[in-house]
Amino acid sequence: MATTKTENIRNICLLGHGGNGKTSVAEAMLYISKGTDRLGKTADGTTICDYDPEEIKRKFSISTAIAPAYYNDKKINIIDTPGYLDFSGEVMQGLRVSGCALIVMDAKSGVDAGCEIAWEYATEATVPKAFFINKIDDENANFSATIDAMREKFGKTICPVTIPIFENRKTVGIVNLIKNKAYAYNGTEAKEIAIDPKFSDNIAEARSLLMESLASTSDELMEKFFAEEEFTETEMTEALCKGINDRSIAPVMVGSAATLDGITSLLYVISNSFPNPFGKKHERDLDGEYVKIDTEGDPAIFVFKTVADPFVGKMSYFKVMNGTLKRDAVLKNLTTGDNEKFAHIYTLKGKKQVEVDELACGDIGMTAKLSNTNTNDTLTSGSTIQYKKIKYKTPYYGMGIVPATKGDEDKISGGISKLLEEDLTLRYENNAETKQMLVYGLGEQHLDIVTAKLKTRFGTSVQYSEPKIAYRETIKKKIDAEGKHKKQSGGKGQYGHVKIHFAPGEDGLVFSESTFGGSVPKNFHPAVEKGLSECMLKGVLAGFPMVGLCADLFDGSYHDVDSSEMAFKLAAGLAYKELKNANPAILEPVGKLTVSVPDDYMGDVIGDVSKRRGRILGTGKGDKADITIIEAEVPQSEMTTYSITLRAMTQGRGDFEYAFERYEEVPGPLAQKIIAENATAEE
Repeated sequence: MATTKTENIRNICLLGHGGNGKTSVAEAMLYISKGTDRLGKTADGTTICDYDPEEIKRKFSISTAIAPAYYNDKKINIIDTPGYLDFSGEVMQGLRVSGCALIVMDAKSGVDAGCEIAWEYATEATVPKAFFINKIDDENANFSATIDAMREKFGKTICPVTIPIFENRKTVGIVNLIKNKAYAYNGTEAKEIAIDPKFSDNIAEARSLLMESLASTSDELMEKFFAEEEFTETEMTEALCKGINDRSIAPVMVGSAATLDGITSLLYVISNSFPNPFGKKHERDLDGEYVKIDTEGDPAIFVFKTVADPFVGKMSYFKVMNGTLKRDAVLKNLTTGDNEKFAHIYTLKGKKQVEVDELACGDIGMTAKLSNTNTNDTLTSGSTIQYKKIKYKTPYYGMGIVPATKGDEDKISGGISKLLEEDLTLRYENNAETKQMLVYGLGEQHLDIVTAKLKTRFGTSVQYSEPKIAYRETIKKKIDAEGKHKKQSGGKGQYGHVKIHFAPGEDGLVFSESTFGGSVPKNFHPAVEKGLSECMLKGVLAGFPMVGLCADLFDGSYHDVDSSEMAFKLAAGLAYKELKNANPAILEPVGKLTVSVPDDYMGDVIGDVSKRRGRILGTGKGDKADITIIEAEVPQSEMTTYSITLRAMTQGRGDFEYAFERYEEVPGPLAQKIIAENATAEE
């Protein structure tokens, strides 16, 4: 297969709400461009981009897939991403290497939450945006209302490039406003039809909107627009490309992936007007500085995705950022310092791999079995510049993980470590304090997929349990306690006697001694301290670790023959038990919560935080006009499912960060409940 030149490459990332038909649009583009000989369906599990067993089973995308469509002598790398927020990390990966974001909308739903979130993702990634309004054949589709809503939400950058014409609530054709021609579709055939005069006004209005947007890209076109002169097709195509590239225009195309209506026009616009990798002119490095793209320079790649395949091994998906990558090239990983040999390089069409000899600058490929390379790594033959890394959302939804079969702990750890390489929105922790293995993700579906992958790929079944909170105990008043260990059973006995003054402290154990007259010899003082330290691993209320304890050994007694270090350790333990009289309390971890939400949801979010025993610290305006930042302090025990609740409350528009701050005393009634639950668990 001949190498596609950089100027003929289009990297298109499909975004949008789950169910809007991104994978179906990708399938339709491949079918029209003869990249596949049959039109697969998501419901049947036969699409090229949804090939993972879990995707086929669940009938929605869970990972980013790559598939090239060849049309009009252009290679269109379709990057199909999941629509559900649990898998937003995959979206970030796709956007990082794309030249344009194509946001797929449902003609009936209009501007939904997924559409808004996709717009925000693309904006943050500084990627040009375009829209495809899918399912235009639905009888409840309302194109005019959808366009009006889009312009209201996203501004005047929105302009139609193809529009539908309806008759009796049915689509009878699609007009390409650049060509100023209407087409009727019958499967893969697009037949030009005459434009009925009754549609002329609507078409003229839409075309005027497009012309106005295109005119803003150059002074020459602006003059022609005010002179009411017609733009040529070439002028419109070039102006659209310029407008998309500088993000002053977000074109809108329409059609139906199911009936293939409008797909040919979509491919036409993508191949002719979407930017190629030269459109960016520069990449960004780790410091955000611009790095010039040089197709003749030293080869450099950026690894944007890793897949842990049990048969192939570690698969590294990459974009050629500079120069041309050739088979058997040896590149240096600038993160690890290791050299990696690219013995084989492939292009991908879903799960199908096609080996190639080289890939041009801007193209996307895959290689397997790189020994020490991971997602976000830059590899190059000569440069020292590392490319900007993908920023992922922090996972806060955590669950305890236990093997369904005893003895599978090692299998779980091995499987999780592979999945951690693949998914950087996943976090694993073996909590020594609560003695739990914990896995953190972006939501329930995310962790459900982790369970499925552990079983199908690594042969281990796991179960989830509620995460335990690392409570602690302390005391709130001073007491004097006495502990005497005396045992005589023939021969040498055991004797240790201590009197200790206990008081609240700052952290851990602060031990001192103020004995006089040798009541407790100095050689036994370390044993007393060690005895107290060991006892503090379990508090006197519910068995949680004791913190903030000052202990002063002020008196005691010993026996010349029977006293020993062990006897004094046990005596210290008996004195420690008296802390139940020192007004003990349970402490809970409290963290700082920072929530970013649209203004419309502020009241609901503040109310929910209050229900979680949170203290509102203040509110302020975010970077955007309609965003409010809410700061609060909330107990960790109330945050277990917060990511799910906030998402449901704000339709996915809210975001938050949470970090541990300090320990605070648990309110009385709740403390009693914790004590009772712990007592039941121990029984």
